[in-house]
Amino acid sequence: MALHLSSSDWRQLLDWAKMAGDHECCGLLRGNGDRILAVELAQNVAANPARHFEIDPAALISAAKDVRRGGIPVLGFFHSHPNGMPMPSPTDIAQAAPEPHIWLIIAADGITAWQPEVDGAQVTGFTPMALMKEG
Repeated sequence: MALHLSSSDWRQLLDWAKMAGDHECCGLLRGNGDRILAVELAQNVAANPARHFEIDPAALISAAKDVRRGGIPVLGFFHSHPNGMPMPSPTDIAQAAPEPHIWLIIAADGITAWQPEVDGAQVTGFTPMALMKEG
């Protein structure tokens, strides 16, 4: 399955990653099926945001409430690797929830898409997905 992202959202993600500097930026992806329809920046509340990310729980709660009211579903999450590769790190694998959410990782000038590999209640790795920039 290929995931589709508008060129304006692609640029927005790269801009947020640049603005975050040496810290990881993070947020939510909203969409349906194979289409990301909206990207939402969230505060990174990790104790060490230069090496880790944790999406502000208030953003997650707000998104869940919005979905219950008929808003666009949460399709997944994004974060940046300011000094790394655009692939899941061992920390990403260890801390990922065993849910079918899509992950986008931003590094340098690239964005990659990933789907968690789940074994029971544990994420054991990530499978790369095709990411199509549209428009």
